[in-house]
Amino acid sequence: MTEHQHDDQDIGRNIRRIVIVGGGTAGWMSAAYLARKLRHLPIAITVVDSSAIGTVGVGEATVPAIRDFFEAVELGEPEVLAATEGTIKYGIRFVDWAGAGKSFFHPFGLYGVPARDVAFHHYWLKLRAAGHEHPLSHYCLATQLAERSLFLPPPDRVVNDLGVFNFAVHFDASKFAAMLRRLSMANGVAHIDARIDHVERDGGHGRVVAVTTADGGRIEGDLWIDCSGFRSLLLGEAMAVPYRDWRRWLPCDRAIALPCRAAGPHKPMTTATARAAGWQWLIPLQHRVGNGHVYCSEFISDDEAETVLRENVEGEVLAEPNRLRFTTGHRERFWEGNVVGIGLSSGFLEPLESTSIVLIQSGLERLVKLFPDRGMDPRLAKTYNQQSVLEFERIRDFLVLHYAANKRLGERFWDAMRTMELPGTLQGRLDAWRAGGEFVRHEWDTFQDPSWLSMYAGFGDLPARHSPLADQFSTAELTDTFDRMRAAIGATLQHAEPHAAFLARNRSRAA
Repeated sequence: MTEHQHDDQDIGRNIRRIVIVGGGTAGWMSAAYLARKLRHLPIAITVVDSSAIGTVGVGEATVPAIRDFFEAVELGEPEVLAATEGTIKYGIRFVDWAGAGKSFFHPFGLYGVPARDVAFHHYWLKLRAAGHEHPLSHYCLATQLAERSLFLPPPDRVVNDLGVFNFAVHFDASKFAAMLRRLSMANGVAHIDARIDHVERDGGHGRVVAVTTADGGRIEGDLWIDCSGFRSLLLGEAMAVPYRDWRRWLPCDRAIALPCRAAGPHKPMTTATARAAGWQWLIPLQHRVGNGHVYCSEFISDDEAETVLRENVEGEVLAEPNRLRFTTGHRERFWEGNVVGIGLSSGFLEPLESTSIVLIQSGLERLVKLFPDRGMDPRLAKTYNQQSVLEFERIRDFLVLHYAANKRLGERFWDAMRTMELPGTLQGRLDAWRAGGEFVRHEWDTFQDPSWLSMYAGFGDLPARHSPLADQFSTAELTDTFDRMRAAIGATLQHAEPHAAFLARNRSRAA
């Protein structure tokens, strides 16, 4: 066999047809991403969804990785902000989690500057023990921008860690999906608006061959992307992949979403406020505020949960409540045969840290790196599944920490969360932190050291001592250095503009 013949044979095995089942955020993110990444290959991409079936569409907050997605699909951030009524997000404020009247911030940025191979937080702990009263938040530029309602883009080059920060966006999820739909179809993606009646599998491998629609159509595919939401039409129903239930660690199982008018300008942050049996989100957009109550049905009724939400929105309600029921966890396998689950079809981790959209993104990135041919080598799926499970477990541990570290004493839900047995991986992280202020890092961590530090400090869960290596500097030397850090952050803030002014300028430029 010649080299040319071998190439032709390989090409004959290549994927020719990708079918994405379901639209919404997951479906159209998948279509837009695959259309760009596979544009030089002869692959037909089709999205099949039904306009008669609603989408969840409440995921309006993201993490900074969304900026990489914009770049990958060749969308500009100003364009996205204008088309989706978007706003800037520098992190999440947690209100009343550490006790009534207390709040702290999880920023998208670093704290302070390390020195002589010793992390900044050890010097901060040393000064704190000596009576230094400045909180950790004074040493993070992202936090200060958020608190002052300012916007400043991250610099291309930074002098030191004080200048390292990032931002994410809030957007109207339905407007974002519509934007991606237009982009995808402009890039050659086909769209079929139809309800799927039947999934056809072959008798040998059990792979999905085709779907038939309510109007009698038949759609064939080689690779199937399940974006059918909680129903999990392909991965869960057709392929019968079991679900791994994590409610023993994350027992919130319901949510109510309710948009309202804004009472005034908002800071560039998401707000998560603890309630008696869960928590409430507030996500500011340009045209409205997104609100939602995530709760555990074992501790509060649906009617009571809705009342709590309605009593705690700031303006006129703009729509009927959108009620969701869910089970935290994931499918045991994210890729089965020739089906890959993306988004809610593969698993769900409650929206406490805005991870739903980044999990869609990472699933797509992973799929392209491990892209199969029609032979569907099971070793690719095995690798994909191992990495996906690890990513879910890492995020799970970070979310569980929010609940387990709470300081809301005397409330049944919160008392139960504080006393539960933790996943072993999370307990290991806590042990290393409490013993010596050390961060344990794992493969496929989504949240890095500064995120964990913001939680530990926010909940007052601090090591009993700083590292002995922090004694390389005297208290006086550190006091002077810390004063200069705060001054440097203050000087940088002078170059920022009001968040509202930035949005107005962006709107006028896009008009």
